[in-house]
Parts: sequence; C-alpha cells; structure tokens
Amino acid sequence: MRAPLTVIEQSVYHYLLDHLAEHTFQPSVRDIGRHCRIASTKSVTDLLASLETKGYIERVAGRSRGVKLLGHAGPAGVVPVPVVQIAAGQPAPVTERWLSLDRTLVPSDECFLVTVNDDDARGLGVHAGDLALVHPVARSRDGDTVVVRVGGQALVRTMVRRGQAVVLRAGEGTDPLELGPSDDFAVLGVLAAVIRPPVIVLNDTNDAG
Repeated sequence: MRAPLTVIEQSVYHYLLDHLAEHTFQPSVRDIGRHCRIASTKSVTDLLASLETKGYIERVAGRSRGVKLLGHAGPAGVVPVPVVQIAAGQPAPVTERWLSLDRTLVPSDECFLVTVNDDDARGLGVHAGDLALVHPVARSRDGDTVVVRVGGQALVRTMVRRGQAVVLRAGEGTDPLELGPSDDFAVLGVLAAVIRPPVIVLNDTNDAG
C-alpha cells in the first residue's frame, strides 16, 4: 500500500498527472514550483523525492523532466489506481496492474482495487469478480462495509468489533464469521466503491443460418 500524501504532495502529484495528460511530457522543477507556488527549487526536488519514496513516481537521475508516473495512462482529471493481488500470510498487497479512474470518484490517492473472491456479499451489492475500491486510511466504525483479507481471499463484509475479535457479516441468509488474533486476516480498509467488469457474451456461430 502507498503511504498517504500531504496536501502539498497531493497538489504536486495531481499537477504532474494533468500536465502529462495535456502536454505528453513532464513539467520542469521550475514549472512545478510556479504552478504550486513553491518558491524554492530544492523544496520541489524534496517533494518529488518524497513522492518517489511513497511509491507514486519514479525519477531518472540527471534529467530535469525525468519523472515517471507509476501506472498513469489517461486524460487530465484521472488518477492511476493500483489493482493489487493478495495472498495468505502476505503482509501487504502486491500491485499487478493499474486502472485510471476519474479523480472525483477516488476519495484518496492511497486507494487501491482488489478483486472480490466470493458471492456471499450479494446482499451488499457485491459479486465475485467485482473490483472493490479500498480506502485504506479511512477509520472504520462498527457497521461499516469493509474489505477484508481472509487467508488468500478478499471479502466484502460489514464489520463489528468484539473485543480483540471482529465479526463479519455478508447479509441475510449467510452466517457471520468471527475472527480473532490467531486467524490469518487483515482489514484492508473501508469499501469506497465497486466496479463491475463487463460480461462479454459470444454468439454461437454454429447457430447461424
């Protein structure tokens, strides 16, 4: 998971995204300073170093415009969101690809997408194969809908804390799941949105007249 951005880091990051989309090349350090009202070029360089450390960009040493935006491909106003893969016992998700989403639909730049593995949460409007947009820095409250890694599966459930344990519910007709400190699970974050990939139906050419 990527680390949260400060307000000024977010301003620089969004400017980089929009400038690349509009001009097909990155702004210079001085361009960034002028746009974001940062007087010192060293401060801009330090901000770019922080964005690189936090996993949003890569930089090419010795080039004034040598910034690569990780996962970015799209017009102005979008943000690249990592689609991650989880595994049992894995301390953090691993990015496998990226999707560019409208920035107004993504509550924070730290958000990521993960594929839901089961159909039990249909009562919550979530199906197996859906992409769940996870808000990892939002504080969850009892009754919130969250995305949870249980073993090697990503599940969407409503959550209630019970001491050191959590109780996960998928809706009517399903049994609640109670997990404690000895279980292999992690609450990935609050569910921010659901993306349902299109279903492609192929015509049976054998029936053609």
